[in-house]
Amino acid sequence: MLVPGIEVPHLCLQCEDYPCVGACPVDALSVNDRTGAVKVDATRCTACGLCVKACPGNVPHLHPRGNCVVICDLCDGKPKCVKACQEGRWEALTPIPKAKAFSRRALAKTPRALTREVAIQILGEKTTREALGR
Repeated sequence: MLVPGIEVPHLCLQCEDYPCVGACPVDALSVNDRTGAVKVDATRCTACGLCVKACPGNVPHLHPRGNCVVICDLCDGKPKCVKACQEGRWEALTPIPKAKAFSRRALAKTPRALTREVAIQILGEKTTREALGR
């Protein structure tokens, strides 16, 4: 946790050019034509980390016990996290339909940058700086 008390989900935004897929040297990543989600073929993935470096938000992460990268696959179009959030009435996660005139890549941020933005909104600039040790 980067800032105590601030836990921010860090999810794939399905960039229109999918730099993570293009960066994979063994073609372990592909795009689900129906959902737009990135699929990982764990049998091909070598956990080299090139997809993580290529992602503007550093979303893919290496599985702590496996030898492959993990990226949300949107539960084949019915994300369970969104369902749980809506059932709990937290209103924190909502699927965003793709719009042609809008670049999702522009929203992609590293976990540190995203958490910092949210922390500033909740705690203010000074407290966030203190929490981050700056």
